[in-house]
Amino acid sequence: MTRREDGLWYIGSHRVRWLPLAALIAVVALTGALMVVAVKNRSADPDTVDCTRAKCVALTFDDGPTPFTDRLLRILTADDAKATFFLVGNKVAADPASARRIADAGMEIGNHTWEHANMSTVPVQDIPDQLAKGTSAIAAATGRAPVLLRTAGGLINDAVLAEAKRQGLADINWDVIPFDWINDANTGATRYMLMTQITPGSVVLLHDTYSSTVDLVEQFIPVLKANGYHLVTVGHLLGPRAPGSSYGSRVNGPPAHDLTDIPADQIPALPPTPSPAPARNLPITDIPNQNPGGPQ
Repeated sequence: MTRREDGLWYIGSHRVRWLPLAALIAVVALTGALMVVAVKNRSADPDTVDCTRAKCVALTFDDGPTPFTDRLLRILTADDAKATFFLVGNKVAADPASARRIADAGMEIGNHTWEHANMSTVPVQDIPDQLAKGTSAIAAATGRAPVLLRTAGGLINDAVLAEAKRQGLADINWDVIPFDWINDANTGATRYMLMTQITPGSVVLLHDTYSSTVDLVEQFIPVLKANGYHLVTVGHLLGPRAPGSSYGSRVNGPPAHDLTDIPADQIPALPPTPSPAPARNLPITDIPNQNPGGPQ
């Protein structure tokens, strides 16, 4: 509310001839409250939250796209959460529309190599194509080349890192490994690892190749939010990474016990249907004597 040269008060472009003092105070208070709400909402936005001040966690999902990816996207979007998807190049080439939907949902996409090969054992001459073809498939599907790389199992060596540097890729492993691919339908075991290992700044390894993992994420996001966590992308959490650098580890550190559980009635119920079988990785055709790991 402003007073102009004509001596009258205006709210926006609307002239106000007279307002009681109480009404004037109410208008000013309401304006202030709306500004506070706007600032608060912005601070909670997963694309703008300051992770140096707020509690943030980056969920990452390997080995997609899969038949379960779209449901995961709906869950993340409904909860105003962001995540990073490390996609396998030959799967993207087979299903570019799924990769495009991930990007269109505002999620971050990283390169999980072309065929999910063990990059620590492939012949050196095959390393460039495993990275470049993965990047090309993602760029063709989404219009944007990834800048992050995760190798299968986090297995990497100096030759792969040197090639990643040449191709403008930074390697990302993780801080929390909850073994969802081992536990599968035993989501209680995976949940236990999340409850005890996550701490502010964690990068968490998960797989949307398992519908049980998607179930767990739907039920676990409320726990994270109740504990004041913001779900952000790796890029937002860590900031720009130098090509050829490597972040994280392949193992868990000591238990953190930062999370407090929430009442059962605050956890979304799941439909009483059995989990479908895990989504399979495609066979490796470019490198002899390699298998793609994961479900076969």
